[in-house]
Amino acid sequence: MTNLGKILLAEDNVNDAELTLSALNEVNVSEEDVDIVYDGKEALDYIFREGKFKTKRKEYLKLIILDIKMPKVDGLEVLKRVKSHPVLKFIPVVILTSSSIEEDIKTSYEHHANAYIVKPVSYNEFREAVKLLGKFWVTVNKTQQITL
Repeated sequence: MTNLGKILLAEDNVNDAELTLSALNEVNVSEEDVDIVYDGKEALDYIFREGKFKTKRKEYLKLIILDIKMPKVDGLEVLKRVKSHPVLKFIPVVILTSSSIEEDIKTSYEHHANAYIVKPVSYNEFREAVKLLGKFWVTVNKTQQITL
């Protein structure tokens, strides 16, 4: 996928992040095309180029994969901030979470999440779900190029 844009993966569970990277790799998304952050504050710093990301080189952000149950800043708050920004709101945000709570689903879509995926329990189902996510959002779907 190189040169087609970066994916930001905001996931506080290291095992889930590794599984996600592995599954994305199966649909030709290399690890160098994915930046991982491990909490909501880090996600916001990355997106808004603050903190340790202040001097990060500008790149096209193609997709944000966002867990909603994260430390420091909840993923729903990250979603709200991104989707309320006049430019960043065009970046697709896919919620990938273990929460199947109706209120989380409703709130995510109220704040313009582009998709909501509940993490399957089994490894194979999880891998297949992420492969489908990657294949559609990275390979098939066309997005406006937003450079951070």
